[in-house]
Amino acid sequence: MSFFAVLVALLIEQIKPLPRDNRVHDMLVAWVRWAGRNFDAGKPQHTWIVWCVSVLVPALAVAAVYLALNHFSGLLALAFTVLLLYLTLGFRQFSHYFTDIRDALDSGDEDLARQRLREWRHLDASELPRTEVLRHVLEHSLLAAHRHVFGVFFWFVVLAALGLGPAGAVLYRMAEFSARYWAYRQRALDAPANDALLALSRRLFTLLDHVPARLTAFGFAVVGNFEEAVSGWRRDAALWSYPNEGVILSAAAGALGVQLGGHAAPGVTPDRSKTFDAGVDAGLASAAGFTAGVPPQLGHLQSVVGLVWRSVVLWMMLLALLTLANIIG
Repeated sequence: MSFFAVLVALLIEQIKPLPRDNRVHDMLVAWVRWAGRNFDAGKPQHTWIVWCVSVLVPALAVAAVYLALNHFSGLLALAFTVLLLYLTLGFRQFSHYFTDIRDALDSGDEDLARQRLREWRHLDASELPRTEVLRHVLEHSLLAAHRHVFGVFFWFVVLAALGLGPAGAVLYRMAEFSARYWAYRQRALDAPANDALLALSRRLFTLLDHVPARLTAFGFAVVGNFEEAVSGWRRDAALWSYPNEGVILSAAAGALGVQLGGHAAPGVTPDRSKTFDAGVDAGLASAAGFTAGVPPQLGHLQSVVGLVWRSVVLWMMLLALLTLANIIG
């Protein structure tokens, strides 16, 4: 059932994507904000309560509803699963920014491209040169594809195999959203935030994302330049501050043969604040903070789209084979 649920959800999302400003997103913001406001008193133990309320409660609630529906009707449970996957899994939740930036660069309107990048990632892109705009779009698109598709896919399949339906998809997305919300609140809104809560949210999401990130990187290697992807993974993953991001981006850079990473102006990419000293012994490219490959060009945006879709086909084929084996067995 997992294969058909994912397939139908992806098809529906392509036909009827969620709008940019949708009620579901507003509800998530209100829920996480409510949890922080009512359960965070500034002490370390309160951060665990906030995270559990923000992340675990929705996942457990979804599991309970799924089990109840499945008890009465498998079709109702399937419909509920497709609905939750439609809300949590898919490209179209971020691809409009990618498309707008690509079209702006294609038409030569770099100011509009910088504006769309700022709206998407909430960063100051006003002085970024064209190559850096492309680099940021490539990196953020790859990470968004992982967090909106491959990471959700992994945890959905794992918990669905345990009979919990779409609870895994909700668990992963809520963990990712919680970490992103508290970082955004502190950085972009300059609002008071509990640093311990932000640190805990990031740490727990990093744990949840450890295996999915490496599977995503492996998928990029299989459908891209395998040798260069694996080589880049081993050599350049440490260039990024966050290990899971480094694994994904270094493997993707090798698979596509494009330079990613590099030194960013202060305030441009708060989530990539490392000074890139880790690769001094890995050759001139890593010493400069870049992966090996050619500088980003407009054509690489389409290459990323192809890489991601081939990876989706790869994992869907594997899931189909597992589903078939389960049916036959």
